[in-house]
Parts: sequence; C-alpha cells; structure tokens
Amino acid sequence: MKPVVDIVIPVYNEAADVENSVRRLRDYLRAVSPFPFRITIADNASTDDTPLIAGRLAVELPEVTAVYLAQKGRGRALKYTWLNSDAPVLAYMDVDLSTDLAALLPLVAPLISGHSDVAIGSRLRRGSRVVRGPKREFISRSYNLLLRATLGAKFTDAQCGFKAIRAGAARAVLPMVQDTNWFFDTELLVLAERAGLRTHEVPVDWVDDPNSKVDIVATAREDLRGIARLRRTLPTLPLADVRTRIQFEGGARVRAA
Repeated sequence: MKPVVDIVIPVYNEAADVENSVRRLRDYLRAVSPFPFRITIADNASTDDTPLIAGRLAVELPEVTAVYLAQKGRGRALKYTWLNSDAPVLAYMDVDLSTDLAALLPLVAPLISGHSDVAIGSRLRRGSRVVRGPKREFISRSYNLLLRATLGAKFTDAQCGFKAIRAGAARAVLPMVQDTNWFFDTELLVLAERAGLRTHEVPVDWVDDPNSKVDIVATAREDLRGIARLRRTLPTLPLADVRTRIQFEGGARVRAA
C-alpha cells in the first residue's frame, strides 16, 4: 500500500541506536497512525554496521526501507530520499528520537489536510518542554535570533530535527537547496518562507541526547558560512516561480490510500 507519510531517519555510524529507534517509531505508528506510513533509513556513508542493520530491518519489517548513499551529508540524504519518495507527505526525525513522538501526528496532519505546506517542530514556542544544558539553549536561541536579523526569518526554530513537507513543495524548493549537511534545514525553511509556502509550527517536548555526535563549533562555523552564502544568492533564485507553482497546484487534501 502506498504510504501517505514517508518518515526519513538520516543516519551516519549509528549502529548502537538505529535498531531500537526504528522499532520504537514503527511500534508507535502502528498503534496510533490512521494512515499508511513508511520509515526510510537514509544512511549517508556509514563505516560501521549501520547499513547491515538497516538492511536487515528493511527485510524484516514491511513498513521499513533502507537507502545507502556513498557520500556523507545529512542534508544530502534527506534531499535524495525526499525527491525519490512516492509519498505525498515527507517527514524526518533524528535517530536519537529526542523529540517526543506524540508530536508526530500534529506535525503531519496540517500537510495531509492541505492546511500547510511545511511543518516544523519548535523547541522555542510556548507550550514546548525542553531538557538541555544552558550552553545549547543559548546557542539555539542566538542562532534563531541571528536568522531573523540577517535573513528576516519568521520561523522560531531552524534546527529541531523534526520536520515535514508536502511532496509538491519539496519538488519545487529542494532543487534550489545547496547545502548537503547541517545548514540544509535552515536553507530549506528560508527558501520555503520566501516562496510564500505556508509553515505550521508544533511545540514539542524535547530531551537533549547527551551522546550526540554533533560538533557544535564546527556546525556553528558551517551555519555562518551558509547564512553568508544564502544572503548573496537569495536575489538570484526564482522564488516567485515557486510561489506561482505552489498556488497553482493548490492545497488539496491528501487522500489516504
């Protein structure tokens, strides 16, 4: 059965966590989802046993599929799997499942109904509950304030690993997204916003993963370079064409097969 929602989990050397996370997500969705779903494990050039585990899960569990990319890059993995998916609604979440799964249906429901084009989990909206250290909290809030000052962003949380997009919007915007790593999320959201896509934000409960492999300093440098590049290139992008195309296609309700 064709899925209504394809939930991508990008992974790189996550042999210790990928199986438990995928099984937990699958069990949750089997219990609560009113629509067919798919979980796609998108491996971007792991060098440990992650691809073997992902392949085994794809054989064992009918709702799970696995994709292997030979090049690293979380953004690259998301872009490839989203553009090659047959689902009308595309989502992703981090493998550590730091975001409470109870927010998943509220995330995708506005896209299925046609109310919105993009949906993001936000740790900075009223109603969210976040457990993380003061350093990460400061960096996150500062980064989002910087996006408002430099790019005029109106969304509240660019980096929460919990997002969804309608397939038509993804096909219109993703070809213009250049970043293949961590700035991917920010670039996608800024382009979607500038193109006039409707963005829905969901407050989430989020618990920081103490074993996160993200290098904060390196990611910050990458983000600053991404902001500078995006400021230069924004005036050259055909965002008006995207706006026209999305408006022409309209926000028809997604039909569950």
